[in-house]
Amino acid sequence: MTTIGGLEHAPADFITALGALRRARVRRELALHEIPAPSRLAPFAVALGADVTASGPTLTPVHGPARLALGSDDTPELAHGRFILLHDPDGSPVWDGHFRIVTYIRAELEPEMGNDQMLGSVAWTWLQEALADHGAAFRQAGGTATRILSESYGSLADRPDAVDIELRASWTPADADVTDHLEAWGDMVCTFAGLPPLPEGVTSLPGRRLT
Repeated sequence: MTTIGGLEHAPADFITALGALRRARVRRELALHEIPAPSRLAPFAVALGADVTASGPTLTPVHGPARLALGSDDTPELAHGRFILLHDPDGSPVWDGHFRIVTYIRAELEPEMGNDQMLGSVAWTWLQEALADHGAAFRQAGGTATRILSESYGSLADRPDAVDIELRASWTPADADVTDHLEAWGDMVCTFAGLPPLPEGVTSLPGRRLT
């Protein structure tokens, strides 16, 4: 993985956390890739991007906020997001710890779902449930859910209205073992994409390997 701060100067806890991220196993529908990490939020950081696209029959959404109609070449992406792990060896009173996870997820909605006043609280509940389901211990969680309406005019007036949901959230993991946190967040992105949960006892093949 490429990180800010430089691995040659990275403390042992951050190296442990990077190893934990590499061990994470996410659903095969989720494509993980490294992206540039922010350089001003912490002395050490690593960032991952994730995408779920309408590229095959197994990706037809059947529930969730992104139950958009497939078949249009203009909207192949069901959901995307970012997962950022920050580390400050000196700790942070704001974080209440030495690590902080900052995440972002965005997905397109069916237009009628954009009027659901409970949508934000549902999205926040999904995050909490995903972390609990994976046994990811955390504290100091916070977040913001936003609905975005896009309307087109003039030469673009033929485009249908679009409604997106964004969830920005952050929390402090209990320790450097953040494997469960990345796996829980990966499930969240798939939920936003409208993918059904895996049947109990079924384990998905791992997504793209992180190097």
